[in-house]
Amino acid sequence: MPRWTIDSPATLDFDGVVALRVRIVAGSVAVLATTDRPRLEVIEVAGQPLLVTHEAGILTVGYEDLTREGLLGWLRPQRHSANVTVMVQKDCPAQIGVVNATAILAGVSARTSVKSVSGDVTLDGVTGAVDANTVAGSLEAQGLGGNLVFRTVSGDLTVADGQVGRLDARTVSGRVTADVDIAAAGEMRVSTLSGEVAIRLPAEASAEVSLRSAAGQVHTDFDTLNDGRGPGSRNVTGTLGDGSGRLSVSSVSGDVTILRGSQQAAPHDGDGAAPPGESAAAAPDGGKEEGEAR
Repeated sequence: MPRWTIDSPATLDFDGVVALRVRIVAGSVAVLATTDRPRLEVIEVAGQPLLVTHEAGILTVGYEDLTREGLLGWLRPQRHSANVTVMVQKDCPAQIGVVNATAILAGVSARTSVKSVSGDVTLDGVTGAVDANTVAGSLEAQGLGGNLVFRTVSGDLTVADGQVGRLDARTVSGRVTADVDIAAAGEMRVSTLSGEVAIRLPAEASAEVSLRSAAGQVHTDFDTLNDGRGPGSRNVTGTLGDGSGRLSVSSVSGDVTILRGSQQAAPHDGDGAAPPGESAAAAPDGGKEEGEAR
C-alpha cells in the first residue's frame, strides 16, 4: 500500500478517499469539504514524524504503533505536534482523535467521530451526524444541520444557528449554550451535574418541554410553560407550538435558562416587493516515501 513518512511540510494528492482517519497529539487538524481531488497538506511537524497510508480508499494520518520503548519516548519531555489540513469530499466519513490539538471540521455531511482529551473542537456548516467526546476540550458549532452527540467532563458546548434533528449533550461541570431551532419531530436533550445550561429557541418553536434542576434555578421566557411563577422554581414543563419536537434539560446543581427569541418578520406580499411607500433598493452592477511526498 502507498505509505509516506513525513517529517517536514508536504502536500499529497489522492485519486479517491472513501474514509478518513486522523490521529495526532498536539497542533491542529482541519477537515474541509472540497469538490476537487482529495488532498493532505502537512504544514508543520515537530517531534515524531507522521505516518500516512492510503489503502482501499482509506486515508490514515497518524503515528507508528507504539512499542513499549516507543511509549517511553513519548512520555519524555519532548514536543510532538503537527498542523495538518485534509480536503475530502463532503460525504467522506471521518474519525478524528487528538490529545490537545484543535480539530476543525467544515462543510462535511457524512458521519464524523471526534475524540479529544483537552483539544477544542469546531464545527462549521456540518450537516452530518457528529459524535464528539472530550475530557476537558470544548466544542463550538455553527450552522449545524444534522445530529450532534457530545460527551465531556468539563468542556463547554456552544451551538449557534442552524436547525438540529437531535442534540444530545452530557457534561459534568461543562456549560451548555445553544441558540438553535429544533427540527420537526427533533429532540434536544441536555444533562449536567453542575454545569449551567442556557438555550434560546425561536419564538415559533414547537416542542414538548421538560426542565429540571435539583438544586439550581430554572427560568423561562415562554409564557406557555409552567414555571410555578415562583422565584425558586426548579421544574418547568409545558408545550410550545404544536409540540412536534422535544426539549429535555436536567441538572443536579446547575441553573437552567430557556430564552425566547425574537418573532420572525412576516414576508411581504409579492416576490421581493418593497412595502407601500418605499422604493426598492437598486441592485449593484452587476517525506519521504517509502513513496515520496511532494
